[in-house]
Amino acid sequence: MARLFSPRPPPSEDLFYETYYSLSQQYPLLLLLLVIVLFGLLALLAVAWASGRELASDPGFLTTMLCGLGGFSLLLGLASREQRLQRWTRPLSGLVWAALLALGHGFLFTGGVVSAWDQVSFFLFVIFTVYAMLPLGMRDAAAAGLASSLSHLLVLGLYLGPQPDSQPALLPQSPPQPSQRPIQLHTIAPRPRGPAPSEADPSAQLAANAVLFLCGNVAGAYHKALMERALRATFREALSSLHSRRRLDTEKKHQEHLLLSILPAYLAREMKAEIMARLQAGQGSRPESTNNFHSLYVKRHQGVSVLYADIVGFTRLASECSPKELVLMLNELFGKFDQIAKEHECMRIKILGDCYYCVSGLPLSLPDHAINCVRMGLDMCRAIRKLRAATGVDINMRVGVHSGSVLCGVIGLQKWQYDVWSHDVTLANHMEASGVPGRVHITGATLALLAGAYAVEDAAMEHGDPYLRELGEPTYLVIDPRAEEEDEKGTAGGLLSSLEGPKMRPSLLMTRYLESWGAAKPFAHLSHVESPVSTSTPLPEKALSSFSPQWSLDRSRTPRGLDDELDTGDAKFFQVIEQLNSQKQWKQSEDFNPLTLYFREKEMEKEYRLSALPAFKYYAACTFLVFFSNFIIQMLVTNRPPALTITYSITFLLFFLLLFVCFSEHLTKCVLKGPKMLHWLPTLSVLVATRPGLRVALGTATILLTFSMAITSLVFLPAASNCPFRAPNVSSTASNLSWELPGSLPLISVPYSMHCCVLGFLSCSLFLHMSFELKLLLLLLWLATSCSLFLHSHAWLSDCLIARLYLGTLDSRPGVLKEPKLMGAISFFIFFFTLLVLARQNEYYCRLDFLWKKKLRQEQEETETMENLTRLLLENVLPAHVAPQFIGQNRRNEDLYHQSYECVCVLFASVPDFKEFYSESSINHEGLECLRLLNEIIADFDELLSKPKFSGVEKIKTICSTYMAATGLNATSGQDAQQDAEQSCSHLGTMVEFAVALGSKLDVINKHSFNNFRLRVGLNHGPVVAGVIGAQKPQYDIWGNTVNVASRMESTGVLGKIQVTEETACALQSLGYTCYSRGIIKVKGKGQLCTYFLNTDLTRTGPPSATLG
Repeated sequence: MARLFSPRPPPSEDLFYETYYSLSQQYPLLLLLLVIVLFGLLALLAVAWASGRELASDPGFLTTMLCGLGGFSLLLGLASREQRLQRWTRPLSGLVWAALLALGHGFLFTGGVVSAWDQVSFFLFVIFTVYAMLPLGMRDAAAAGLASSLSHLLVLGLYLGPQPDSQPALLPQSPPQPSQRPIQLHTIAPRPRGPAPSEADPSAQLAANAVLFLCGNVAGAYHKALMERALRATFREALSSLHSRRRLDTEKKHQEHLLLSILPAYLAREMKAEIMARLQAGQGSRPESTNNFHSLYVKRHQGVSVLYADIVGFTRLASECSPKELVLMLNELFGKFDQIAKEHECMRIKILGDCYYCVSGLPLSLPDHAINCVRMGLDMCRAIRKLRAATGVDINMRVGVHSGSVLCGVIGLQKWQYDVWSHDVTLANHMEASGVPGRVHITGATLALLAGAYAVEDAAMEHGDPYLRELGEPTYLVIDPRAEEEDEKGTAGGLLSSLEGPKMRPSLLMTRYLESWGAAKPFAHLSHVESPVSTSTPLPEKALSSFSPQWSLDRSRTPRGLDDELDTGDAKFFQVIEQLNSQKQWKQSEDFNPLTLYFREKEMEKEYRLSALPAFKYYAACTFLVFFSNFIIQMLVTNRPPALTITYSITFLLFFLLLFVCFSEHLTKCVLKGPKMLHWLPTLSVLVATRPGLRVALGTATILLTFSMAITSLVFLPAASNCPFRAPNVSSTASNLSWELPGSLPLISVPYSMHCCVLGFLSCSLFLHMSFELKLLLLLLWLATSCSLFLHSHAWLSDCLIARLYLGTLDSRPGVLKEPKLMGAISFFIFFFTLLVLARQNEYYCRLDFLWKKKLRQEQEETETMENLTRLLLENVLPAHVAPQFIGQNRRNEDLYHQSYECVCVLFASVPDFKEFYSESSINHEGLECLRLLNEIIADFDELLSKPKFSGVEKIKTICSTYMAATGLNATSGQDAQQDAEQSCSHLGTMVEFAVALGSKLDVINKHSFNNFRLRVGLNHGPVVAGVIGAQKPQYDIWGNTVNVASRMESTGVLGKIQVTEETACALQSLGYTCYSRGIIKVKGKGQLCTYFLNTDLTRTGPPSATLG
């Protein structure tokens, strides 16, 4: 039973639960209780009038009824004002209880002779409703219930004190012996009011009353405990659901920002759908496709302008920077460029080292795309000029712009980056490479779209790019109209270098100046996410502060009236809590049918009815308590005939068998020690808990068994109407008569059979999760059975009892309150409607609890899916070891992420033949089919990364048909420096194996596509700086001389070969690889370098040969 009482929640939750939620749920029950009492009083008046009694002749009864009607009408009026109820909850509940108690005691002493069984059913009603329908805590309800019990017992015990001179004729007694004297008749004075003449020693009846009240208290407390547990569970699930919704909203915002930081919205929707499909199909698995190709997310757009920009002199400057300075500098520069791009309706595509390129006219067409790109280029040059003027650092900006059409989208499976491809993109790149520092270099196509918006001058082509010379198209330099104004102003503000001193490094000067630009940090929206609501204290502070002890429950203030005071999260909180209000069950709902409370979704209704119910065993145990109470009562008020004892013995066996079945799982250890043939017994309780049909059958059988045993004593009373107290020879002088019919029970058992029937009604309410329609059927069956017995077939027993009680009195007809059959029938109807109301309320709570549990599970699953999606997206932008730095509370600080490494192997692998293969014609859909093949190549390369042996390989990016990757990035800073050279660079072997695997993949693609592509690979290792830059589109990248040289190793390499530097060749030879010298070659920006080719025929000593194609 202890498991029925949930552990106490945190104070904040408990405060809100007690002040609002619990009261809002029990408020309708309080009103219904008052209505039931008022209708009960009216029914009493109606029965008294219909039975022909003169109400005016019994002023005590009439006064009691009128006072009750007036008092409870007043209480109903007070309780109906809900806004006052919260402040006066306990006083009003106390008044209702006190009024019920006073009414019960008024009934005791009104209408006739006072008997020990008088108003027991009414006090049982008071006791049970104190627990089930009044908004009181468990302690207050228990105190009120016990006080009600004791008041009845003490008042009757004192009033019906023992009278030793009288013999109780209606109590159980032994049959007279033949030698005993016959019954004597003598005169008794008229006694219209007072204790019954036959109840001189009512101890057995008072003991039976005590058992009834104790059972009522236990059943009421059990019912309240179940309801409190259900209410608290639903309340917590609602709060957990709110917490999950907030987390879900946060995760949706996360993944939305992440997707939009990688892709345009139109493309993000398509790719998100595929990721969701992959998550549902299995971790990382790709859904089955109708063809052998990977999904291609590329579209053609016409009427766009492409801008390429390169920072001249940045490479030399970057070599003087610390890692932190480098990342900060790049983030501030590119953050400024992103801001300029946003102002001019351009979209940044990618950052390649210190090269920045963007497009205007994507994803939506813009008529001024050419002007937008030119304006952006001019603003970029202007920003760099201001930087140079303020710091004295010799850097400049070179910009190239071309207008045409592009293929745009994403290729590959990992590290998505939105990119553009076409001959026009290549031309724009060459426009930048052949441009003039500080100027914007444009083509004739772009100039035509400018429509005279800017003045231009012809670009000198003597030292132009070979690609441009081959095209033979004239190019132009845009004249910035504001350049002359800036030259006139000069540097009147003074150089930052002159203020800081001549000894400060240029990189430090530049970093300090760039900090004033205030570019946003990457993933700033992830590092400042509002913390989700804690599960331990899940209530908003403002919401809690609004619930002071004086706060009222005016519906106009909840939630609408608080919207002005509370934020959006608090408003949502109140909206969720308002959905739990029990009054909602009578209104239209998306989830429930207001009449039957069935779920509108058939699948949910089926799931609810088939759900497991582990608490069923406790329902059965409490019903056994009611049965046991009936047994004790029958033993106290009867002479215990053998047939009754045998009947109860059989019933006890049936109950013990039922309880054994329900609790068999707790006997597992004992059963397993016994014979193997009994090892199946513990599974019985599991079957009962999980099989709805079996539960319904056992529950119905249990209730019917309790019902039937409540009226078993009537079987042993005569069925014929031959009451001896109405015989003609029995005069008003007869006294001390006893029941002497063979095999019969004393008349005292008649009213107590009615009280046992009331307990039978209560047993039906103990099955909390039993369906409302089944409870209604059982209650109707029991009501009809009880009323037919006591109002029809055995009604004469009540009349006989009245005749015996009023034998020798002037008034032989008591008031309606003292007639057992009438009061019994009224009690049956009152309990019927009360339990019907509670059954409806219980049904609603159970369904609501199930609904919120299901919602919570769905939201948790959806949240988990969203979290996985966010993780996949973030790991698709960042390496797995970097991604946690940018998620929620794992964000360690507000600094930009940067990391320096001593030994990183960098790979550039390109497919140079693809440039010749790529063409734009109607046959290949303007190059789309060529990109489809490139997508297959890159996707197959990406699939290698999922192999365990290549887990240390990190893809950095793709640049057209060039694949860039690195190893050694998952080591912590400084870790490599503490290890010897061979161990620190052992990952070079992994990169070599990866390069060979790339060649093997390309061979497979060649076989299926009938092509002869070959890889050209460049490798280099050494120190690098890694970091995340860019607020609009955060991008992980690596920089340093190692990266530049690796790129040159690829661009100056030979098809089918892996070219490495001399230092890398030595490191690979120490790992068992064979390298041979290529000789000295000229490398742009590095001069003359001695390079080596890796022998891929024998990668290591022992393994089979492998080639690059």
